Amino acid sequence: MTRKMISSALLIVGILLLFFGYQEYQSIGSEVEEFFTGSPSSNAVWFLVGGAAAAIAGIVGLSKK
Repeated sequence: MTRKMISSALLIVGILLLFFGYQEYQSIGSEVEEFFTGSPSSNAVWFLVGGAAAAIAGIVGLSKK
């Protein structure tokens, strides 16, 4: 029961981080930084990586019996 609650929370947090990472990636500041440096802002990348990791951990936790 506790594992499912933690896994659900990880999945929700992961989805939120992915959303905020996408928003950051599409922001004007990130677009300008990407234009000059060739890569998106580090905040966007960390949000996307952290969100993906949390979402995957949540999915794996929910799929186990």
